[in-house]
Amino acid sequence: MKDHIPDVLTIEGRDEQTIPLVLDSPHSGTTYPDDFRHAVDPVKLRHAEDTHVHDLWRGGLDHGAVLLHAHFPRSYIDPNRRETDMDPGAIEGAMPITLEPGEKSRLGIGLCWTREPPGGGPLYDRKLGADEVMARIETYHRPYQQTLRALLDETHARFGEVWHVNCHSMQEVASAMSDQARGTPRPDFVLGDRDGTTCAPEFTAMIHEFLTGRGYSVAINDPYKGQALIADNGAPDQGRHSIQIEVNRKTHMDEATREPNEGYGEIKGLFSDLSGRIADFLAERTEARS
Repeated sequence: MKDHIPDVLTIEGRDEQTIPLVLDSPHSGTTYPDDFRHAVDPVKLRHAEDTHVHDLWRGGLDHGAVLLHAHFPRSYIDPNRRETDMDPGAIEGAMPITLEPGEKSRLGIGLCWTREPPGGGPLYDRKLGADEVMARIETYHRPYQQTLRALLDETHARFGEVWHVNCHSMQEVASAMSDQARGTPRPDFVLGDRDGTTCAPEFTAMIHEFLTGRGYSVAINDPYKGQALIADNGAPDQGRHSIQIEVNRKTHMDEATREPNEGYGEIKGLFSDLSGRIADFLAERTEARS
């Protein structure tokens, strides 16, 4: 497993990992492939990015975590979707895999996005060729998902358990591509554990208590429960715990310019402190079992 694949992903902290915590940021990539060939304003397209999220979480490295992040944009291909989650009507030609589009594909934000953010207009003036979709899967999607799984497996084998935080940011209010009414305001944070199925409930409760204790508004599983990366990797009965954390972009950046705002340092420090609290939580569990 490579620690860096140009234009695809980077792993940080792997050799220095001291706790069973894996952080991943699948949507903060800003390297747009030359073959994207979308038909929208690139400035608008950047609204799909979780810009800066991997940097906001880098303080976790100081507490012994490992951090994986993607370089490519989620609108090109989304590593937090299953590779079957795409509308076959958006593809020209026969796919060698059976597609099973879900709700995200209906909203235009499935495997390869088909609608532009935040207004929801067409992202392409054409159908995507089956060959180009498969090339994106093989070059970007599978390497990211497989690398994350390998890191989780490696951590589980070493420590006997693994705790995975899937790191995201969300728009201040719901867009046209949301299952919420457009303009619905979001809290400061949303924690997603797929209704308590992907991690120990005390882990979700601890993070909720930490964030609310710092004065932030926090929702659980509303409107985000988590997608493929926690659904496919969270198995608490096997010592595999996955949670998604969404942070409201208003807390740390200007959504129009993508530039950090005056709150950036505060949120970066908050995530470093949260990583430290997670490290303490894991140490407490180990001590309780001994």
